[in-house]
Amino acid sequence: MKGVVFNLLESVVTAKYGADTWDSLLDAANASGVYTSLGNYDDAEMEALAAAAAQALGLQRADVLRWFGRSAIPVLAELYPDFFTPHSSARPFVSGVNDIIHAEVRKLYAGAACPHFGIHEASDGAITMRYRSTRKMCALAQGFIEGAADWYCETVEVEHTS
Repeated sequence: MKGVVFNLLESVVTAKYGADTWDSLLDAANASGVYTSLGNYDDAEMEALAAAAAQALGLQRADVLRWFGRSAIPVLAELYPDFFTPHSSARPFVSGVNDIIHAEVRKLYAGAACPHFGIHEASDGAITMRYRSTRKMCALAQGFIEGAADWYCETVEVEHTS
Protein backbone atom coordinates (compact mmCIF):
# COMPACT_ATOMS: atom_id res chain seq x y z
CA MET A 1 0.00 0.00 0.00
CA LYS A 2 1.25 3.45 -0.87
CA GLY A 3 2.49 5.71 1.90
CA VAL A 4 0.06 8.42 0.87
CA VAL A 5 -2.75 6.28 2.32
CA PHE A 6 -0.92 6.02 5.65
CA ASN A 7 -0.30 9.79 5.56
CA LEU A 8 -4.00 10.30 5.00
CA LEU A 9 -4.86 8.06 7.95
CA GLU A 10 -2.44 9.96 10.16
CA SER A 11 -4.00 13.24 9.07
CA VAL A 12 -7.58 12.26 9.89
CA VAL A 13 -6.67 10.54 13.17
CA THR A 14 -4.62 13.47 14.46
CA ALA A 15 -7.26 15.98 13.35
CA LYS A 16 -10.00 14.13 15.23
CA TYR A 17 -8.16 12.57 18.19
CA GLY A 18 -4.76 14.28 18.42
CA ALA A 19 -1.13 13.31 17.87
CA ASP A 20 -0.94 11.29 21.11
CA THR A 21 -3.71 9.00 19.85
CA TRP A 22 -1.86 8.49 16.56
CA ASP A 23 1.28 7.57 18.51
CA SER A 24 -0.73 5.17 20.67
CA LEU A 25 -2.15 3.48 17.57
CA LEU A 26 1.33 3.12 16.11
CA ASP A 27 2.53 1.52 19.34
CA ALA A 28 -0.48 -0.81 19.59
CA ALA A 29 -0.05 -1.85 15.95
CA ASN A 30 3.72 -2.19 16.29
CA ALA A 31 3.94 0.08 13.25
CA SER A 32 6.90 2.23 12.26
CA GLY A 33 4.93 5.43 11.71
CA VAL A 34 7.46 6.68 9.17
CA TYR A 35 5.65 6.82 5.84
CA THR A 36 6.73 8.67 2.73
CA SER A 37 3.93 9.32 0.27
CA LEU A 38 5.73 7.49 -2.54
CA GLY A 39 6.85 4.58 -0.37
CA ASN A 40 5.37 1.09 -0.47
CA TYR A 41 4.28 -0.48 2.80
CA ASP A 42 2.89 -3.86 3.67
CA ASP A 43 -0.90 -4.05 3.66
CA ALA A 44 -0.61 -5.87 6.98
CA GLU A 45 0.56 -2.62 8.58
CA MET A 46 -2.69 -0.86 7.58
CA GLU A 47 -4.63 -3.87 8.85
CA ALA A 48 -2.77 -3.67 12.17
CA LEU A 49 -3.57 0.04 12.48
CA ALA A 50 -7.24 -0.59 11.72
CA ALA A 51 -7.31 -3.40 14.28
CA ALA A 52 -5.63 -1.21 16.91
CA ALA A 53 -8.14 1.58 16.28
CA ALA A 54 -11.04 -0.85 16.44
CA GLN A 55 -9.76 -2.20 19.75
CA ALA A 56 -9.19 1.28 21.21
CA LEU A 57 -12.62 2.55 20.16
CA GLY A 58 -14.59 -0.65 20.75
CA LEU A 59 -15.62 -0.75 17.09
CA GLN A 60 -15.53 -3.29 14.31
CA ARG A 61 -12.76 -3.10 11.68
CA ALA A 62 -15.34 -2.19 9.03
CA ASP A 63 -16.58 0.76 11.10
CA VAL A 64 -13.03 2.09 11.47
CA LEU A 65 -12.36 1.76 7.73
CA ARG A 66 -15.66 3.49 6.88
CA TRP A 67 -14.83 6.35 9.25
CA PHE A 68 -11.37 6.65 7.70
CA GLY A 69 -12.74 6.80 4.14
CA ARG A 70 -15.47 9.26 5.00
CA SER A 71 -13.13 11.50 6.99
CA ALA A 72 -10.48 11.41 4.28
CA ILE A 73 -12.56 12.97 1.52
CA PRO A 74 -12.26 16.59 2.73
CA VAL A 75 -8.50 16.12 3.07
CA LEU A 76 -8.30 14.64 -0.43
CA ALA A 77 -10.42 17.49 -1.80
CA GLU A 78 -7.99 19.98 -0.33
CA LEU A 79 -4.92 18.13 -1.62
CA TYR A 80 -6.34 17.25 -5.05
CA PRO A 81 -9.06 19.78 -5.90
CA ASP A 82 -8.84 18.96 -9.61
CA PHE A 83 -10.47 15.59 -8.86
CA PHE A 84 -13.46 17.27 -7.21
CA THR A 85 -14.13 20.63 -8.86
CA PRO A 86 -15.18 19.29 -12.29
CA HIS A 87 -18.14 17.52 -10.68
CA SER A 88 -21.34 18.98 -9.32
CA SER A 89 -22.42 15.81 -7.54
CA ALA A 90 -21.09 12.58 -6.08
CA ARG A 91 -22.42 10.41 -8.93
CA PRO A 92 -19.98 11.55 -11.66
CA PHE A 93 -17.19 11.78 -9.11
CA VAL A 94 -17.66 8.17 -7.98
CA SER A 95 -18.26 6.99 -11.55
CA GLY A 96 -14.90 8.47 -12.56
CA VAL A 97 -12.84 6.66 -9.95
CA ASN A 98 -11.40 4.02 -12.29
CA ASP A 99 -10.79 6.10 -15.40
CA ILE A 100 -9.88 9.45 -13.91
CA ILE A 101 -8.84 9.28 -10.28
CA HIS A 102 -7.09 5.90 -10.19
CA ALA A 103 -5.45 6.60 -13.56
CA GLU A 104 -3.93 9.75 -12.06
CA VAL A 105 -3.01 7.92 -8.85
CA ARG A 106 -1.05 5.41 -10.93
CA LYS A 107 0.79 8.28 -12.65
CA LEU A 108 1.61 10.01 -9.38
CA TYR A 109 2.44 6.86 -7.42
CA ALA A 110 4.17 4.27 -9.59
CA GLY A 111 3.23 0.75 -8.62
CA ALA A 112 -0.02 1.73 -6.88
CA ALA A 113 -2.35 -1.27 -6.73
CA CYS A 114 -5.67 0.54 -6.85
CA PRO A 115 -8.91 -1.36 -6.44
CA HIS A 116 -11.20 -1.62 -9.43
CA PHE A 117 -14.88 -0.78 -9.43
CA GLY A 118 -17.33 -2.35 -11.83
CA ILE A 119 -20.02 0.31 -12.19
CA HIS A 120 -23.51 -0.22 -13.59
CA GLU A 121 -26.32 2.30 -13.61
CA ALA A 122 -29.79 0.76 -13.39
CA SER A 123 -32.86 2.17 -15.13
CA ASP A 124 -34.17 3.41 -11.77
CA GLY A 125 -31.05 5.55 -11.35
CA ALA A 126 -29.39 3.34 -8.75
CA ILE A 127 -25.71 2.59 -9.17
CA THR A 128 -24.34 -0.88 -8.58
CA MET A 129 -20.64 -0.97 -7.84
CA ARG A 130 -18.57 -4.11 -7.63
CA TYR A 131 -15.42 -3.69 -5.56
CA ARG A 132 -12.43 -5.75 -6.67
CA SER A 133 -9.27 -5.76 -4.61
CA THR A 134 -7.08 -8.31 -2.90
CA ARG A 135 -7.06 -6.01 0.13
CA LYS A 136 -10.68 -6.68 1.05
CA MET A 137 -11.22 -3.13 2.27
CA CYS A 138 -14.69 -2.65 0.86
CA ALA A 139 -15.65 -0.72 4.00
CA LEU A 140 -12.95 1.85 3.18
CA ALA A 141 -14.43 2.24 -0.30
CA GLN A 142 -17.87 2.66 1.26
CA GLY A 143 -16.48 5.40 3.49
CA PHE A 144 -15.03 7.17 0.47
CA ILE A 145 -18.43 6.98 -1.26
CA GLU A 146 -20.20 8.34 1.82
CA GLY A 147 -17.57 11.04 2.17
CA ALA A 148 -18.06 12.04 -1.47
CA ALA A 149 -21.79 12.31 -0.86
CA ASP A 150 -21.09 14.50 2.18
CA TRP A 151 -18.70 16.65 0.13
CA TYR A 152 -21.36 17.31 -2.49
CA CYS A 153 -24.06 17.79 0.20
CA GLU A 154 -25.96 14.67 -0.85
CA THR A 155 -27.15 11.52 0.82
CA VAL A 156 -26.37 8.02 -0.31
CA GLU A 157 -27.52 4.57 0.68
CA VAL A 158 -25.01 1.75 0.49
CA GLU A 159 -26.09 -1.87 0.54
CA HIS A 160 -23.61 -4.72 0.60
CA THR A 161 -24.24 -7.96 -1.23
CA SER A 162 -22.01 -11.00 -1.35
